[in-house]
Amino acid sequence: MTSDSLGKEAAPVEVSRAEYCVLACAEVWRGEGEVLASPMGTVPAIGARLARLTFAPELLLTDGEALLVDAAGAVEGWLPFRRHLAWVTGGRRHVMMGAAQLDRWGNQNISCIGDWHRPARQLLGVRGAPANTVNHATSYWVPRHSPRVFVPRVDLVCGVGYDRAAAAGPAVTRFHRIARVVTDLAVLDFETPDRTLRVRSLHPGVTLAQVRAATGFPLAAPDRVPATREPSAAELRLIREVIDPEGKRNQEVPG
Repeated sequence: MTSDSLGKEAAPVEVSRAEYCVLACAEVWRGEGEVLASPMGTVPAIGARLARLTFAPELLLTDGEALLVDAAGAVEGWLPFRRHLAWVTGGRRHVMMGAAQLDRWGNQNISCIGDWHRPARQLLGVRGAPANTVNHATSYWVPRHSPRVFVPRVDLVCGVGYDRAAAAGPAVTRFHRIARVVTDLAVLDFETPDRTLRVRSLHPGVTLAQVRAATGFPLAAPDRVPATREPSAAELRLIREVIDPEGKRNQEVPG
């Protein structure tokens, strides 16, 4: 609490669920060093820009095509495709992808729902998910945490999880790392002995029971689950006034 010039206590600043998600996505790149940050989705993109403007000024951001840009979108340099591929295959990138399905070991599906030969729904396709997950760090953004996303077994493996990476051996595990899974309810990670999902933090107003009910398999958690950290006043100002003044974050995560 703070006091204004009349000696009255100022009202606490209300932080939206979307803003907690932005902050949690930004934290994905904390301590990553000079790597190519590749956020996919509105909230991850805002998070990457927030990280660049605050605690990770060494991050490299792209326009998604052939240019390096700063947090405001101004061009910083040219990124030819050959160099981009060199970074992608050498561990110098951290991508944050989406997931239509995700299992407890981090196997991801963005291709189809149902049998591959006759799918009930056709999605994006496998795309670059296998190469991403075996060649550099990967995190996931799930804007709607539900049992339809967090499933016991994915219908088709696109992104490689910890169990499959271990089975494939050193050639795959060399750069394989799934850092975080950020959802509209919580932050998850794989910091368990068997490298399966666990709850890392809960967004304010969310209970562990809610998260477990929205997950299609048993979900590990510490005895006391911390809350996702609060954004500072400076971080909120950047989110609201500099990075996302139009409030696009609230369209992806309402409420």
